Amino acid sequence: MSVESLRRAARESVSGLPRAFWWLWASTLVNRLGAFVATFMTLYLTLDRGYSATFAGLVVALHGLGGVVSSLVAGVMTDRLGRRPTLLVAQASTAFSVALLGFMEHPAAIAAVALLVGMTSNASRPAVSAMMADIVRPEDRVRAFALNYWAINLGFGISAAVAGLVAEYSYLAGFLGEAALTLVCAVLVYVKLPESRPERSAVGQGFAAEPEVGMGTVLRDRRFMGVVGLSFVISLIFTQGSVGLPAAMGAAGFSPAEYGLVIAANGLLIVVLQIPVTRFIEHRDPRKLLVASALLAGYGFAMTAFAGPLWAYALTVCVWTLAEIVNSPTQMGLVVRLSPVHGRGRYQGMYTMSWAVASLVAPLMAGIVLDRLGADWLWATTGVLGTVAALGYWLLMRNLPEDAGSGGKGERAERAERAVGGKGEQAVAVEAVAVVGAGDARSVAAAPAA
Repeated sequence: MSVESLRRAARESVSGLPRAFWWLWASTLVNRLGAFVATFMTLYLTLDRGYSATFAGLVVALHGLGGVVSSLVAGVMTDRLGRRPTLLVAQASTAFSVALLGFMEHPAAIAAVALLVGMTSNASRPAVSAMMADIVRPEDRVRAFALNYWAINLGFGISAAVAGLVAEYSYLAGFLGEAALTLVCAVLVYVKLPESRPERSAVGQGFAAEPEVGMGTVLRDRRFMGVVGLSFVISLIFTQGSVGLPAAMGAAGFSPAEYGLVIAANGLLIVVLQIPVTRFIEHRDPRKLLVASALLAGYGFAMTAFAGPLWAYALTVCVWTLAEIVNSPTQMGLVVRLSPVHGRGRYQGMYTMSWAVASLVAPLMAGIVLDRLGADWLWATTGVLGTVAALGYWLLMRNLPEDAGSGGKGERAERAERAVGGKGEQAVAVEAVAVVGAGDARSVAAAPAA
């Protein structure tokens, strides 16, 4: 492939997305550049503070529990208060709580603030996903979610290297650095991102107005809750990369540095392959993509049972990383397609909760299986879970209506609102954001905020 072809492919990968998306993307990147607490919490508590591994595990679990609690609350806030206020509150609270955690001395205070950090840091996710769905055209959403996922991994990869050097100098500097970068995100949100929450309006022209959406609506949506359940299963598999894999490699005699070298392949491949792979899968059948990614994930981890030398472990990481690259934007696109326009926050909150719950369950599952049965049984379990998820995706999407597969019940209402000049995708600052052209969300001009 020539250099010109690569340039053209790169331009096509990022073209056609509204300016507001790129500010949201930038805030995601900056936020992940400061991901210090989640990465170094265990080392901070055990090495710097001298606490036991049991206490460190309790604190990490409380951090995850905070994410479970905040997912649903933040989803409701996203729909009721708006995307922008929720992001501002979440990010400002995260900056404060992370800085506070660095000064805590008593074990009970550390545990309590870690719970608070988990709640605040997870609270922005439903708002980010809902805002992204608001401002990006339906046909561009898989690409947009892939670019956002790419920013997450790029930022995390850089922060892991830099934060490791910072931690050698001062853990407190790491906490304060994350707080500062999170405040930068809050400023970006306030200055550059107008509110994007769709306003209800009479749709007309043969379309019924969308009914009120509450948490009961989400729970009664059996197809969507099926997606949430499958997301939980997939999350159990992927989390083993940071839970089961290091434990198994340690038991096999590998050093932490060797594990770090192997797992680095995950971030590197995502940064290198996320955009080209997304271009390849963007307009393909999501059911086949989700089935294939579930099988790749399950059996990619199952291959670890046969890994001996270090390169074999790295090969297994490459297999399940490809599954991650395909699954993440495809599943996020499916979540948006199944979500009503005026219930995106609640739906995204429920979806986010599946990952938060998995982050609690996966370590327990890995610990029990490794201690009682051995590593081979853990990897066999991931193969079974991947098969179950693949079958679940196949059955769940077998009778998916054609319009749901390419627009969904929420997007039908959204397009209808655009067609009659509604505010389904308008962003309101002091004045409304102008959506240029009926049904064309490429060009969005926001009025200055007061």
